[in-house]
Amino acid sequence: MKHCFYNETVGFFYNNSRKELTTYWRTKDVLVVALGLTVSVIVLLTNLLVIAAIIINRRFHYPIYYLLGNLAAADLFAGIAYMFLMFHTGPRTAKLSLKTWFIRQSLLDTSLTASVVNLLAIAVERHQTVFTMQLHSKMSNQRVMILIFCIWVTALLLGLIPSYGWHCLCALEKCSSMAPLYSRSYLTFWAISNLVIFLIMVVVYTHIFVYVKRKMTRMSKHTSFHPRYKETMISLVKTVTIILSAFVICWTPGQVVLLLDGLGCKSCNVLAVEKYVLLLAEINSLINAIVYSYRDNEMRSTFRRILCFVCYRNSKYTPTVVKLNTTDRRTLSQNGHFTVDSSI
Repeated sequence: MKHCFYNETVGFFYNNSRKELTTYWRTKDVLVVALGLTVSVIVLLTNLLVIAAIIINRRFHYPIYYLLGNLAAADLFAGIAYMFLMFHTGPRTAKLSLKTWFIRQSLLDTSLTASVVNLLAIAVERHQTVFTMQLHSKMSNQRVMILIFCIWVTALLLGLIPSYGWHCLCALEKCSSMAPLYSRSYLTFWAISNLVIFLIMVVVYTHIFVYVKRKMTRMSKHTSFHPRYKETMISLVKTVTIILSAFVICWTPGQVVLLLDGLGCKSCNVLAVEKYVLLLAEINSLINAIVYSYRDNEMRSTFRRILCFVCYRNSKYTPTVVKLNTTDRRTLSQNGHFTVDSSI
């Protein structure tokens, strides 16, 4: 019969995993917390702005923007989770109860998982619209809500599983170095799951990239090829490149470190880079808002109106870009081509 250590302190498990627990604030701890809180505040503000814009502007009441809104909500949650971590790290970690420690980690795991799965959903939706040459997906609002519900159920399951059994409180030899109360097998599972999602995204966006490039080559040979269509396609290719680059830079280091820790690599000094790779993953929540939203002209226009609400409070909102987009779509349609949403 296994002996469990439910009544032990957090310090007991940190000593078991040989992870340092400080009793005072070091310069490194202060810098990490200051930088972490700064990033968290920016993440909160930018993603709140995205959510507000999608709610206010009726032009954004389409499936892709609902997914963007959900991504912003996931990243907003990630900002809150990371801020909670910053207030419960350093010397404060030793004072945490086991329950609070699990809450701290579950918030992070849930929010980051929701963000990654939502990115995959957006990639699939973009693939569908690009290959059918549609501006927006034909997916019904009901299906979008079901998809969003499934995203959060998946995130919650992956985030809460360790708290309800997949831990090492009853098997100290299986404890992780980075997360001393988590089982190494869970970290391996979580890292591999995210890497699989990443590979699927690479395949999907690479397929979009190749298709757009071939489409541009074929269309450029026709005299009816409209310059606006070329601009749209080039913008889409740029967006795809930024998306993949940001995702690779922000997520790959953390997933590799988690995988090495989960596999029990003794020679890998994962603790030396732990806080930095986590911060890098959190920064992706900020980049998401910029890439997926700020590259949209109408979205930027809505942002300006929200931020300058006092200046515009006596004037009724009139989206000017809609007229331009409508004209462009009509012109391209007459030439036999249909645009896709180049911003996302």
